Amino acid sequence: MKKIKIACVADNSPKAQAAFREIKKNYEVVEISKRRTGAEAIVVLGGDGFMLQTLHAYMKMKLPFYGINCGTVGFLMNEAVLENLEYRIKHARSTILYPLHMYARCLNGKIVQALAFNEVSLFRQGRQAAKIRVAIDHVVRLNELICDGVMISTPAGSTAYNFSAGGPIIPLGSNVIALTPLVPFRPRRWGGALLAHDSSIIFSILEAKKRPVAAVADFTEIKDVGEVIISEQRKSGVTLLFDPEYNLAERIIKEQFTY
Repeated sequence: MKKIKIACVADNSPKAQAAFREIKKNYEVVEISKRRTGAEAIVVLGGDGFMLQTLHAYMKMKLPFYGINCGTVGFLMNEAVLENLEYRIKHARSTILYPLHMYARCLNGKIVQALAFNEVSLFRQGRQAAKIRVAIDHVVRLNELICDGVMISTPAGSTAYNFSAGGPIIPLGSNVIALTPLVPFRPRRWGGALLAHDSSIIFSILEAKKRPVAAVADFTEIKDVGEVIISEQRKSGVTLLFDPEYNLAERIIKEQFTY
């Protein structure tokens, strides 16, 4: 089989660094910092958090990402096996992840935009519960959600914080996103909603100075927001590669039957 060039990045853990040295010794690894690497894939050594960081850092290279789990959960990663790496990359199944785009307007007038492959979350900053008006496609659906926060999750992110907060696990390719409240007080027992992937969600913060709210898109945090608009960004999709027996769609289904 024809040899392929790969780029490789690793987190700082001893396990990931040891795997990085092993890959450099046995495969043709090119510098990821170069504008034109000639690489066919980016191998990511670490856990889910490091994979998310890598997606944000190198998504503009338009290369597929092949993760090897050197962390804990590794939901976005393949098993920690270094043998036959070229063959596995060549025969991997691809999954396209589309991020959410967050447009946040702060109380001081500042505008911040960011992408999130997992979720966009709003959290109360102080001791008082947040009050948030929720509009979907410019139609107000909740005049006042009193809560600790609220989030919009992608299918890939639905098994993470969203699921822990009581939100649904979403199969890939279902073209829906999850709106999940965090400790809702009013309306009582409101469990959130499933929305079409192309929906525009507008969170308007009520009594924003008295009840300040922060917004977080993966790793980007903005404090004292007044309004947050979230929509899916189809132009910025990234491709993840998975071994056939380890594909993400199957793992999302299995996660729903794990107790």
